[in-house]
Amino acid sequence: MPEPDQRLFFLLQQAAHRLRVAADRRCLAAAGITTAQLGALFAIREGGLTQRELAARLGQRESAVTTMVTRLADAGLVGRSAHPREHRAVVLELTATGEDALVRVAPEIEEFNAQLREVLGDEGFLRTSEAVGKLAAWPD
Repeated sequence: MPEPDQRLFFLLQQAAHRLRVAADRRCLAAAGITTAQLGALFAIREGGLTQRELAARLGQRESAVTTMVTRLADAGLVGRSAHPREHRAVVLELTATGEDALVRVAPEIEEFNAQLREVLGDEGFLRTSEAVGKLAAWPD
């Protein structure tokens, strides 16, 4: 029996790409949003974020988040309001349309996770979630 591939970084990249493509397809069909936009909407739903804070939460450059927020706002999914203390900052808010998009995409997310659980098994799913969570929180 051949030994399993141990190029973890390569395998993670390959898996992330395949999973992102499959999940994007589902999210776009269900609600017209990508998984990157979905992550932003979930973060904004928690409330009170500036674009700078959203960029930090998503681990992205501010310029990329600015472009994404502009698209989300143009689509009516996100609103902007004046920051109460920072003159040049705005606070991002989920609109009713944005909330509706999250409701429409929820069954797809649940089904996708159920399929991952089938592939990995219950224990494997939990161990993988824990391990990937540790990697996501790993300092630079």
